[in-house]
Amino acid sequence: MNITSRALGVDPGSARIGLALSDDMGFMAHPLQTLKVTAGASTGARSAAEIAAVAAEKGSPVIVIGLPRNMNGTYGPAAEKSRALAEALKPLTSAKVILWDERLTTAAATRRLQEAGMDSRAQRQVIDQAAAVQILQDWLDSNALL
Repeated sequence: MNITSRALGVDPGSARIGLALSDDMGFMAHPLQTLKVTAGASTGARSAAEIAAVAAEKGSPVIVIGLPRNMNGTYGPAAEKSRALAEALKPLTSAKVILWDERLTTAAATRRLQEAGMDSRAQRQVIDQAAAVQILQDWLDSNALL
């Protein structure tokens, strides 16, 4: 696999955006932080600027944004928000911005946190980062086959 160092994973949500970062070798995704989305007309631009700043700080040449799809493969309003975030991000960074299918990532992240013994109250604090880890790990794993 020829992954350049430190890919950034993004789980966009309406209230919070989870971020994950790969290790330098591009093998493992790790939780990084959660950004709070504030209401307002420039929310997308503000979130994009925050993500671009994190990518620059961490030296991430790739930003993988979760693209929610329905189980039948169609896209809904959340997917449009992900696409808008990706478009807002592109002029703010030199990193390659990739939209990645995130079907069932939150469910998988929730299951892993439950298996780790974390109750639902504690999960709320980290679920966005855990979903970002799942998105990024799925992307890293798919690229290991290339």
